[in-house]
Amino acid sequence: MIRNVAREIAMHLSYELSFTGLSAGELLDQRLSGQHFDALSAEYEVYGELPGPSQRAYIRKLVTGIAAHGYELDQYIEKYAKGWRFERIPLVAGAIMRLAMYEILYMPEIPNGAAINEAVEIAKKYESPDVVRFINGILGTFVRDEASASYVAKAPAPEAAAEAE
Repeated sequence: MIRNVAREIAMHLSYELSFTGLSAGELLDQRLSGQHFDALSAEYEVYGELPGPSQRAYIRKLVTGIAAHGYELDQYIEKYAKGWRFERIPLVAGAIMRLAMYEILYMPEIPNGAAINEAVEIAKKYESPDVVRFINGILGTFVRDEASASYVAKAPAPEAAAEAE
């Protein structure tokens, strides 16, 4: 399984988390099972293969991170969705943008462009072309306005990094 499939599964799970009373950990324990993948494999191609250990860890990191930072991510989406209240944004589109924003803000090993491109590719499977452009525009503006400032603010001071070595 490749990372883009793991992202899509993480998007499904973070979307589902909005509708369940389960914690992120409980949902992940239930959904990252062979039985669950077998049940969904006929309907969704991404469930054709059970994720390996590194993909499961990646999915878990994304879903638990999105759950922990959901309010913050939703505030960013609403800020950049000029003229739109978050409640008006399609739920799948919101889940896709949360995933990309979480990668941009909290996973510096993922290039911003890769996070945006993958989000757009996932959106093409589930949303209309207008919504795909909307997602791309919000994420692009978000990166230009927020991500570089957030990354600089989180980076250790050069002397602290030298001391850590």
